[in-house]
Amino acid sequence: MNRTNYSPEFREQALRRVRERGSLTLSSVAAELNVSLGTLTGGIGDRGAASWVLPLGENPLPQGNAAAWSAAQRLQALNESHALSGDALHVWCREKGLFAHQLQAWRHAFCELAEPASHALRAERAALRELQTKHDGLARQLLRKDKALAEAAALLVLQKKFQALWVDEAP
Repeated sequence: MNRTNYSPEFREQALRRVRERGSLTLSSVAAELNVSLGTLTGGIGDRGAASWVLPLGENPLPQGNAAAWSAAQRLQALNESHALSGDALHVWCREKGLFAHQLQAWRHAFCELAEPASHALRAERAALRELQTKHDGLARQLLRKDKALAEAAALLVLQKKFQALWVDEAP
């Protein structure tokens, strides 16, 4: 099987054509360039996936392997794609070599970074609410016992007065 070595100019042209294809499929782009779909998706030649990355000056977002993206690049991608939906989002994802589900996972991951603080805050609020409920219950119990103690003291005083009256009336 013969392996065709493509010139860097052809690779760059193919890469630009793939990125700027709009609603065209990769198959139609491959047909236009007169290469097989496997060759086109394999990165055109020996360089493999590395050939799909534009120099940093042209596009600060890396292409291809989404796991290699830094947190800053992921945040930039989320910002750029935030307002997109449907076909526009899918076209943008194809241009960047991403999938929509990867963007959703990144958005979820960034939101979770803020969540531990809110989880801790919720836990503190729940603990405070529990302590407040316990405090209110103890306060009610103390008030009830104070009333019972006051009633018992009043009964003792009345009992002593009653006995004192009987002692005074007895001959």
